[in-house]
Amino acid sequence: MQNQKMTAIPFDPGVGQVTPALPDPTALIDAIGLEGPVIGVYDAPDPMPFAPLVAPKSGTRACVFAFFQAWRAGQTLHLTRDNTACGGASHWLWNTPTRSRADFVKFLVDAEGLKADHALMQQWLDASHPYQPTYEHLLIGPLRAGQETYLKTITLYVNPDQLSLLLTGAQYNAALGDPAPAIAPFGSGCSQLLPLFDDLGVPQAIIGGTDIAMRQYLPPDVLAFTMTLPLWARLCALDERSFLYKPFWQRLQQARRSQC
Repeated sequence: MQNQKMTAIPFDPGVGQVTPALPDPTALIDAIGLEGPVIGVYDAPDPMPFAPLVAPKSGTRACVFAFFQAWRAGQTLHLTRDNTACGGASHWLWNTPTRSRADFVKFLVDAEGLKADHALMQQWLDASHPYQPTYEHLLIGPLRAGQETYLKTITLYVNPDQLSLLLTGAQYNAALGDPAPAIAPFGSGCSQLLPLFDDLGVPQAIIGGTDIAMRQYLPPDVLAFTMTLPLWARLCALDERSFLYKPFWQRLQQARRSQC
């Protein structure tokens, strides 16, 4: 797919209140060599501006990432409280459990083997906070112009070289004592898209796509790099003084071309 183009709009890249405006990512996307669209998670009152829409078939279970190819084709996944695709998404994205806490812990530990014992899983769930939607529609798909007010996070699906570049970018403006610019928390793939951030106003990224239950829907060499809007703005502001245009990245690209 062709790189996504957007109109440049002023945006404050510092820590603080996120304004409903986005920068032009064209230079960043071109430098990274990203294939496919930039993906956003939106909490919005009206799904129609995000068309074309896809949704899980009512009454069936489907992983959010089963719609990965639909995102790449320009479609947006439309979720509601009554149609969330799976129990995990219902819990993490809507704070609407589909089973009791005891049954949830038993499923995650005994059926899925994701923690050593029930107590550890209970501690993790107690410390985690599902997302609380403002509106009746959650939309996951390509960025949509004019819907910036409802945008919560931005995700790039990248290979290991691109991930390394973005991690360097996350550190570029970070000072000692700042919140960690990038984290890799334990959790489902859908929880890594939004709920596992403590503060959406902090420049931070989650290295996602690490949930082995959903990785079957991604190419084997692809991970997710999910960002708060302040970090996205910082990355889009990288200029010729930064590593993005320096020899390290250029030599890595040359090495990869020679290995083809």
